Amino acid sequence: MDNLSRFDSPEQLRRACRSGEFTLPTAGHAAGRIQANMMIVPKEHAFDFLLFCQRNPKPCPLVEVLGPGEVEPACAPGASIATDLPGYRIYRDGEFVEERVEVASLWRGDLVTFLIGCSFSFESQVQAAGVPLRHIDQRRNVAMYRTNIACTPAGIFSGEMVVSMRPVKSRDVAKAVEISARLPIAHGAPVHIGNPAALGVADIMRPEYGDAVEILDDEVPMFWACGVTPQWVAQRSKLPFCITHAPGKMFVTDLVG
Repeated sequence: MDNLSRFDSPEQLRRACRSGEFTLPTAGHAAGRIQANMMIVPKEHAFDFLLFCQRNPKPCPLVEVLGPGEVEPACAPGASIATDLPGYRIYRDGEFVEERVEVASLWRGDLVTFLIGCSFSFESQVQAAGVPLRHIDQRRNVAMYRTNIACTPAGIFSGEMVVSMRPVKSRDVAKAVEISARLPIAHGAPVHIGNPAALGVADIMRPEYGDAVEILDDEVPMFWACGVTPQWVAQRSKLPFCITHAPGKMFVTDLVG
């Protein structure tokens, strides 16, 4: 299998990530499984980040927290969070410095991993209900935007929420809300529907992360809280060091959503 194949098995997808065979966004793969954003911080900042997640459950719904130095999560036995994502980002002093396909070579015994629910987890259910999702159909990354919605700060961590956007036909909006609301672990119901300017989004065709998608005349933009929020918060907070997933490139767990 390769980057253009659809992976139904989370284990096969993780194995393809580990070998470098798969490096694309994980939307549309392993239908029905919980996908997770990832934030890895030194132990000295782990309590503050745990508190940040508890205070901001909409963008940061916790799936699992690993102990210092641990790489094998309970939600995917046999996997490694240091190799089994299709892309990682490194931040130092609040600046993005590198994107890479593994972090095993950077691993330290004091690193604490947080796995955070992802809206990709409910997309297969939305599609099964007859609601098309253009970024999946076009094999593109979902569009993500920084907003003016302030998160509740905790210790060193403060900043604004990032959201993901999916254009949905007007007749399907209620259906998409109902389906996503059933999965609070995957951000739940949207935080906003309609006017992007109300979120501080000046140009819907210029997302800060991911790929822009066209919004047709009979469609409404729907915005969900996004697990890329910690990456923006790390930048805003000038966090000395952290490792995250590359936007759209999730850790796919064995959990059924």
